[in-house]
Amino acid sequence: MSGTDVQREAVEPASFRRVLGHFCTGVTVVAGLDGQRPVGFACQSFAALSLDPPLVLFCPSRTSRAWPVLDRAGQFCVNVLARAQQPISTVFGRSGDDKFAGLSWHPAPSGAPILDGALTWLDCRIEAVHEAGDHYVVIGHVEALGNPTNDEPLLFYRGAYTGITAAPQPPPTDLDAFLTAAHPDDWI
Repeated sequence: MSGTDVQREAVEPASFRRVLGHFCTGVTVVAGLDGQRPVGFACQSFAALSLDPPLVLFCPSRTSRAWPVLDRAGQFCVNVLARAQQPISTVFGRSGDDKFAGLSWHPAPSGAPILDGALTWLDCRIEAVHEAGDHYVVIGHVEALGNPTNDEPLLFYRGAYTGITAAPQPPPTDLDAFLTAAHPDDWI
């Protein structure tokens, strides 16, 4: 039986979510300004896209209330959350009017909010937006970077927050070449 002879069943959303839950992701807050008012949302669908030019992507839901504001602003800051910022992720993952109430932040070069205590940040301008199912794929051109801290990242795995539990292993000596080499099969 060839691969084309196999009957394929429809992928159930609950099963799809459960399977993808086995892919550990970092947790970010994508933030911007609505005039002078900060807005943002928690986002797991964030990834590096290109080194040259420096591009990232994230995927807001079509029903997001913050996304249209960020789209109009044309710029955003991705805050990579530290493990201790789980409560912040929870606030930004829920609907609410002022998610920045009581939070300390300062402006990125674009003016978009950098959350105090973030592991690091990337200040971006919107390069392109593509429709993709029930989400958008937003490509951002990175214009400024934060200095990373030595804190642990906040991770999400199998429906729950987690962190790094094993002692980090030293990177291979050729890791720099791996991440910067331009090979056709490289992911970045």
